[in-house]
Amino acid sequence: MMRDRGFTLVELVIVIVLLAVVATISVRFVALSTQVAIDTSARQQRALKAAVISEQISRALRGALPTSVRTNGNCIEWMPIVAGSNYLNRPKGGNSFDAVPLPGSASASGRAVLYPHSGNVYQPSDPGVISPPASMAGDGTVTFDGGQTHRFKGQSPQRRFYLVASPRMVCQEPGSRFLYRYRNYGIQSGIGDSKPLTMPNREVLAAGVQTGSLAFELTPPTLQRGAVVSFDYTLADPDSGETLDVGQEVQIRNVP
Repeated sequence: MMRDRGFTLVELVIVIVLLAVVATISVRFVALSTQVAIDTSARQQRALKAAVISEQISRALRGALPTSVRTNGNCIEWMPIVAGSNYLNRPKGGNSFDAVPLPGSASASGRAVLYPHSGNVYQPSDPGVISPPASMAGDGTVTFDGGQTHRFKGQSPQRRFYLVASPRMVCQEPGSRFLYRYRNYGIQSGIGDSKPLTMPNREVLAAGVQTGSLAFELTPPTLQRGAVVSFDYTLADPDSGETLDVGQEVQIRNVP
């Protein structure tokens, strides 16, 4: 006679315990794998974000008038170059001067700057290195707006002049995790004397920057070498607390 066979209570308990251990290990393994993937993705996002921020600042500075770049540590300011050419006659108190036309007889507008090494572009004066607002026609004639007159302080060894736009600035405000970009606030004697507070003249360049981490350092240009700007900042993850330190150096070509 055959006896019925089955599980004893002890065997059943052992199986349940083993299954619980396996399940716990599996869940833990999946959780750790998922967390590793999330952390890796977050690090990649921070690295990509750092590359975008650094490239935006670098590109803007590379197109700056070399002697217009100035910094107070947490802010940097510059005047973007709109166009550059060679003048044919240097204005001496007139309201216009002739220059070599731009490629394609293009027109441009801004402020004319002639040999900025001889003066401060943030202190408009007559005579001075920077003119009132001006317009350059397709034939190369540069006329000061409103019929104003201006006499430049000196002359360029290469008869070179630039048209520059209104100053731009990038700052990290004290206690803020944002980087802001400012424009259309005019020429001011000091950096950030009066910055725009709203859009569109104040734009968010980046978020998630560790408070007080942005620092600019400027090596001014000379007649023998260009200006060099270095900047550092730290990106911080508010959830994990991980940080990424970023450093960049930008060379600004110097052409008298």
